Amino acid sequence: MDLKLRQCFLAVDDHDKALYFYRDILGLEVRNDVSFEGMRWLTVGSPLQPDVEIVLEPPGASPDASPADRELMARLLAKGMLRGVIFTTADCDALHERVREAGAEVLQEPMDQPYGVRDCAFRDPAGNLLRFMERSDDTSGA
Repeated sequence: MDLKLRQCFLAVDDHDKALYFYRDILGLEVRNDVSFEGMRWLTVGSPLQPDVEIVLEPPGASPDASPADRELMARLLAKGMLRGVIFTTADCDALHERVREAGAEVLQEPMDQPYGVRDCAFRDPAGNLLRFMERSDDTSGA
């Protein structure tokens, strides 16, 4: 099969904070900033992966979500209970320092893992888990 990842979705509760974090701290490109029917979403992506995007959307953005579902999603997001994204980087320690200095919540300092990566973890401004890993055997940069 000819399958590739195109987009993944993260819930955010403040698009301006998310924009600052993903664009200004992580260095991702803003590909779209859309307001539609009272909602806003952003798409961001790495300049190194022009065909992959992260969609930053409101919690419970599905048109089929009930008000109770949206409220539940917002509460789970506030507690940091929603899943996140794992990025790769060539220098985990330098990235950790930059994100830490920007004030992001540190969940794990850089450490070598027994499965061959050095990684660290943060929460974005909405509480989503973000992991950054450096593969010891990765020469491709991806």
